[in-house]
Amino acid sequence: MSVSSRPLNGLSRLDAEDRSPYQRLSQRMLDISGDRGVLKDVIREGAGELVTPDASVLVKYSGYLEHMDKPFDSNCFRKTPRLMKLGEDITLWGMELGLLSMRRGELARFLFKPTYAYGTLGCPPLIPPNTTVLFEIELLDFLDSAESDKFCALSAEQQSQFPLQKVLKVAATEREFGNYLFRQNRFYDAKVRYKRALLLLHRRTAAPEEQHLVETAKLLVFLNLSFTYLKLERPTMALRYGEQALIIDQKNAKALFRCGQACLLMTEYQKARDFLVRAQREQPFNHDINNELKKLASYYRDYMDKEREMCHRMFAPGDNGSTVGEN
Repeated sequence: MSVSSRPLNGLSRLDAEDRSPYQRLSQRMLDISGDRGVLKDVIREGAGELVTPDASVLVKYSGYLEHMDKPFDSNCFRKTPRLMKLGEDITLWGMELGLLSMRRGELARFLFKPTYAYGTLGCPPLIPPNTTVLFEIELLDFLDSAESDKFCALSAEQQSQFPLQKVLKVAATEREFGNYLFRQNRFYDAKVRYKRALLLLHRRTAAPEEQHLVETAKLLVFLNLSFTYLKLERPTMALRYGEQALIIDQKNAKALFRCGQACLLMTEYQKARDFLVRAQREQPFNHDINNELKKLASYYRDYMDKEREMCHRMFAPGDNGSTVGEN
């Protein structure tokens, strides 16, 4: 009988009782490094593909020392975690190996031996020397930027050699990056990613039976760019991309709404009303569209009041009974 299968009696039972909490926990964890330097316990299963090398990951994590209830490091207090690139932004070898074993939506607990964590020196004053640490990690999402970056670096001629599905996939990845940056309020960076996606789609000549796939992808990017330029307070560009979206889908409520918003910012009230009324026709109960129409009505009333006041001042009699400007 092997040692691991013997009953825990006598000295063996005492040894088990003397083990630390992390040592006891490690007995039921999966070895993913091959030397028990990184151990894993899945709390909630994920779905889809495993994280790819060089991916950018969106994670929530908390790191704990043994016998301590509060984490020594955590990003769970952040409303929106920062996107981190493997091999660059993640410095713990154990965390990188752990993430490569995870799928979207997965929640797992890991033990990292010193070699895979903070080494023989630790990280004073928080981490003592030769310390095993526990991390709980939730993988919210990941984006594979390596494939996208390599593809975007190719010439238009080289890109044309790939099947359309490859181009659409890379463009979708660029757009997903843009969406993440937009949610982080990094609007300029989001715009750059959206434009990279659009350039890929513009370069591609598709067969007639596949052109609708390209147009659908373009529509999404046009809508993203229109909204982003509104955030950047550049309504002229927002209107331009909104109108590009309407060329593809003339009844698209989002495109009509963005164009209306842009015209309102440019004080082109009649054009704003035309776009917003068309948007309302497509989505009569849309709260945002109806509120924008109310805002337009209020702005227009203020504008007309100021116009009337200006006209009154221009043509009102002066103190000597003559109109302004008369001798």
